[in-house]
Amino acid sequence: MFSYFKSKGKNNKAYTIAFYNLENLFDTKNDPNTLDDDFTPKGKKNWNYKRYKRKVKKIANVIAQLGAEKSYHSPVIIGLVEMENREVLIDLTQTNQLKKHNYGIVHYDSPDERGIDVAMLYKKELFELLHSETFPLIITNENGERDYTRDILLVKGKLNGELIYVIVNHWPSRRSGEDESEEKRIKAAQLVGHIVDKINEEIPDPKIIIMGDFNDDPINKSIKEYLVNHRFYNPMERLICTGNGTLNHKHQWHLFDQIIFSKNFLNVEEGRHSFKYAEVFDKHFLREWKGKFKGNPFRTYVGKWYLGGLSDHFPVYVYLKKN
Repeated sequence: MFSYFKSKGKNNKAYTIAFYNLENLFDTKNDPNTLDDDFTPKGKKNWNYKRYKRKVKKIANVIAQLGAEKSYHSPVIIGLVEMENREVLIDLTQTNQLKKHNYGIVHYDSPDERGIDVAMLYKKELFELLHSETFPLIITNENGERDYTRDILLVKGKLNGELIYVIVNHWPSRRSGEDESEEKRIKAAQLVGHIVDKINEEIPDPKIIIMGDFNDDPINKSIKEYLVNHRFYNPMERLICTGNGTLNHKHQWHLFDQIIFSKNFLNVEEGRHSFKYAEVFDKHFLREWKGKFKGNPFRTYVGKWYLGGLSDHFPVYVYLKKN
């Protein structure tokens, strides 16, 4: 299954699908309806226009490189999380690195208390957007009150003429503890299952891509038992078993960022796309260069201290081949 990409050089029939957690890509304006005060010029982090533009430019540079070793095309689909609003996505797509690639934006405001959202970029010349909608994740906190978190995004479109569905996720964090918060992520997995059932009612044997920051590894219960059933294949499970990760917490690597496929992407059929290869994009320039966090993703901040990096997550990407 993987032999197609073992040879050197690029291929015009290789297409990159990517996902990236942007770690707090906020603009510099104060939104009175969200908890974004830290990311303002007068906030604790002294977030200003120069720092904002620097981060946007660096992220655009990363996106432009994803999959470039094997594909002539910039990523055709990019799932993104932890951005504040549509305006920052417009700024991102209008950078010198991405403007020429003509990306469209799918974005909705989520009810998340900090104001961070889930979105998708798509290359207009290769992907035709047909429909998009969001699904709210209804969960409660320890006091029985609603815990406002990110919606789940569903996008329907045609990749080179082939109908596919993309589900973009940013599941509840482990902030209150892995075990204590596990039930919230299981509920998120069950909601994705509901979305998948809805798609299956629409057409038989649909081609579905599920991507996101799941705040769980491929081997955790929410993914292994509740999300990846007999209809899906998770290439990220192989990656984590060989020591790959997208973030490091307390000196332990995790692979929370994943791209999962319906198993019909493993079929090689004429005129259709098939899965070939999955990678973590963890180049040297995305890492801490020195100190006790050497090798970890190069973050924008550690606490209130500005480092000038990009994100506490590495992006992930996969190759599809049009047969």
